[in-house]
Amino acid sequence: MAERKVYSIKDLNRYIRMKLDSDQVLSDVWIRGEISNFTHHGSGHMYFTLKDESSRIKAIMFASHNQRLPFVPKEGSRVIARGNVTVYERDGQYQFYATHMQPDGIGSLYLAYEQLKKKLEQEGLFAAELKRPLPRYPHCIGVVTSPTGAAVRDILITLRRRFPQVAIVLYPVLVQGKGAAPSIVKAIRDLNAMGEADVLIVGRGGGSLEELWAFNEEAVARAIAASDIPVISAVGHETDFTIADFAADLRAATPTAAAELAVPHAAELAAQLRQQQRLLRQGLQRRAQRGRERLAALQRSPVLASPRRHLLQHAQRLDMLRMRLSRAAEARQARARERQAVLHHRLERYSPREGVTAARRRSDAARRELAAAMRARLADKRSRFAAELKALDALSPLKVMARGYSLVYDETERHLIKSLNEVQLGDLVVVKLADGQLDCQVWGMKEDAKDHGEGRSGTGV
Repeated sequence: MAERKVYSIKDLNRYIRMKLDSDQVLSDVWIRGEISNFTHHGSGHMYFTLKDESSRIKAIMFASHNQRLPFVPKEGSRVIARGNVTVYERDGQYQFYATHMQPDGIGSLYLAYEQLKKKLEQEGLFAAELKRPLPRYPHCIGVVTSPTGAAVRDILITLRRRFPQVAIVLYPVLVQGKGAAPSIVKAIRDLNAMGEADVLIVGRGGGSLEELWAFNEEAVARAIAASDIPVISAVGHETDFTIADFAADLRAATPTAAAELAVPHAAELAAQLRQQQRLLRQGLQRRAQRGRERLAALQRSPVLASPRRHLLQHAQRLDMLRMRLSRAAEARQARARERQAVLHHRLERYSPREGVTAARRRSDAARRELAAAMRARLADKRSRFAAELKALDALSPLKVMARGYSLVYDETERHLIKSLNEVQLGDLVVVKLADGQLDCQVWGMKEDAKDHGEGRSGTGV
């Protein structure tokens, strides 16, 4: 008979846990149920029981998962949860460990919410650079909410308590139901057209996702983004996030928080003003005290106490300085004259005046010698010129012609005819005489026979 294996309770619970963890269905399962025995522990973990009409199961949702829940689980809420089933070994109880949870019956709304949020985010409607700053001291606040809800009461009370000087324009709208979104859009556009408000608070009190759905409408989100007036969204509670919150310039966790963000606290401003006044007064007092001390010091100074005596001392010192200046100027002038005399003496030693005088004397003597030589040379030239002129005159053809001779030129009077070979019968010739000329034509030529032994025909004029 085979030996029986006996397990400990711990081993048995571990074995069961391993079996459950390896099961594909139990490792990722969706369940629907109602929350009961809900406890939100100080550690952040949520402990509760999910039940339906015929059964129940213990459940736990750790803080790392429930921090991102878009709603606050409450006792009696019907939810759809996703998670896994395993065994808590110490107690030997199996439990459901939830990782996601959403209210039951509104899954389609969540899907529409996520799809619209993704679409507008991709369009850049939620971009941080589009967010406009709120005015620090607004003059008028526009409130777009239901006139009968608790939210409007909280907003008005907070505004009047914090900043009673601010004007409030309440634009009543529907905040839930079919006509809520168009009503909110019209209110935002009308307040922009009026142009009175500096800041708009758009919101309502808390509620279920279905009740808050008007603030998840695309038209409301686009109206908020298109508003020229900065918008603060104040929808539901801190855990309620709507599309309007992402499109608004600033999100407030509650309507009361929206009013606190919209206006400063008058009492705090008054306290700050008093503090500034006190600091200013202290600063002025210190400055006045320093001024008085400085004035007293100046009044005690010898200059202001006895200015004439101080002036006389300076006048005496001025006279002494003037005398020292005069003596210094005279001494400097004397040194300059001595230095000028020395330099003049040195310059006289190297003066070119004597050299110029001697050169001038030599130049005059040379000029005189040159003139005498030129005159002698001129006289000699004149004498020689007269002699040569006389000789030339004796050889002048005019003299010869005066003795009866003549000169024969061709008809152009440029060529002196010296031989019969230079003329032909019929040529025109010019005969120059001592007292005139003859225009002649050669009619005949007779060559001298003693030289050649033969002659030509006679010459006629």
